[in-house]
Amino acid sequence: MPIDYSKWDALELSDDSDIEVHPNVDKRSFIRAKQNKIHAERQQRRNHIETLKYERIINDTLIKRISSLLASLNSHAAEAETRNPGEVAFRAVMETATSLDPKDDQPPPRPQGVHNAEEPMPTYTKMMATLLDQVNKALDEKKVERSKRYEAMVAEVDDHLQKVTTLQSDLHKKLEELEKEEHSKITSESIHTGFDSSHINKSAPSASSSGDVKNDSKPELLNPNYSTTQAIPAPSSSGADASGGGGGDDNDDIEASPMAQKFSKIKATEQRESLAFLSAHPEILTEKETDGILVLAFDAQLEGRDDYAKNCVHQALLLQYCRALGRDGVALFFKRITTPGHQAQGVFFKDVQDTYQKIKTRAREINLERAKAEAEGGAAGGVELIQLHAVEPGTVINIKIPAKDSQDPEEKARREIFESFSPEMQKALETGSLDEVNKVLGKMSVEEAEDLVGKFGEANILSLEEEIIDATTEEGKQKLKTLEEEAQQHAGDPE
Repeated sequence: MPIDYSKWDALELSDDSDIEVHPNVDKRSFIRAKQNKIHAERQQRRNHIETLKYERIINDTLIKRISSLLASLNSHAAEAETRNPGEVAFRAVMETATSLDPKDDQPPPRPQGVHNAEEPMPTYTKMMATLLDQVNKALDEKKVERSKRYEAMVAEVDDHLQKVTTLQSDLHKKLEELEKEEHSKITSESIHTGFDSSHINKSAPSASSSGDVKNDSKPELLNPNYSTTQAIPAPSSSGADASGGGGGDDNDDIEASPMAQKFSKIKATEQRESLAFLSAHPEILTEKETDGILVLAFDAQLEGRDDYAKNCVHQALLLQYCRALGRDGVALFFKRITTPGHQAQGVFFKDVQDTYQKIKTRAREINLERAKAEAEGGAAGGVELIQLHAVEPGTVINIKIPAKDSQDPEEKARREIFESFSPEMQKALETGSLDEVNKVLGKMSVEEAEDLVGKFGEANILSLEEEIIDATTEEGKQKLKTLEEEAQQHAGDPE
């Protein structure tokens, strides 16, 4: 079968390497000259096309206006026989001019590349006035009689209309030739983006009988009785508290019935016993009982009873699979699970293993969180604090704030130390209450508090003085008695 290469005939190459030139002519220079010539001709052709398109717009408007003027002159031909032909012609011209919209009198601007593009185009009214001047000049040259001047004017206007119409027809032909030549060559500018978007026809949503649009996103299942509920429910009681869940009201309802709890204790290897139990108690084939047994598995795993937890997972999923298989699901499940090499065995036991691993992982995380919380709570109960108290009985710690405007250098130095304290500590010291100071110290770490107490000593802010007790009052007598007892205890203490 012959190969058709004709489609490559339209490919215009300016740097063809197979070109042959005269030995005395530089090949690269010749290729560049040819390339420049092709680009220049292409640009000239495009400018010519733009010029013809612009002239076509102008000519279309002129044809309409000349045709309107000619129709107006023909309508007043009868008046010209009895009245002055010049006045009748002037009246026809004015009627034509007033019937046009002034906004349409200005031609569009010349496009880029058209000759004299900078100069503004005259209005259509001015063009028509020039045409009438040419008509009158032609009539004067022909020396037409006055009685026949009106008819001659109509003939001249009609002649101009035919000239413009012929010019427009030739312009269309020339424009078609240039556009055909422009599109006959394949150039880099001919490359355009093809299919870069897609469109999907979406089916209209079906309306229900009530007129509301129903959006049903539920997937179609092979077994419509299958429940898509998650295999692991939110654990209740200890499981809910451990996982930090806040939906306690919903989780409290998830509890296995006594019959389901009894079923959960049947060993996973005892298939016949499980079959007999389900045949006798089909009422436990519910989603609630499945979730309840899974909660038992979760609680057992939290307590470290791994074997029972895994057995609960097995029994819970056994209920789920039997329920999903429909009315005869129990018999169908045990028939498949007991058939050697059946695919259902691998699917079921893999599901059991995956579910148990999820419960095991989550239980381990919860136990770690509990241990961490207990450790942090115990540490918080024994935090070491720095507090200021007078050790010797009968003595008190007084607070002295350095003077602010003192001229004494030592007092100024102590004042600078005081002002380096936090605003909270300064306020506590200014109250003169040791309890307020201890409150601020209690919020600090041991290192910060020790450093601050050291600065108290440098600034001589704290001083230990004997307490003055008024023994004439009952309160003073009681306090004096207490101090004497403390002094006796210190005297008997070997330390």
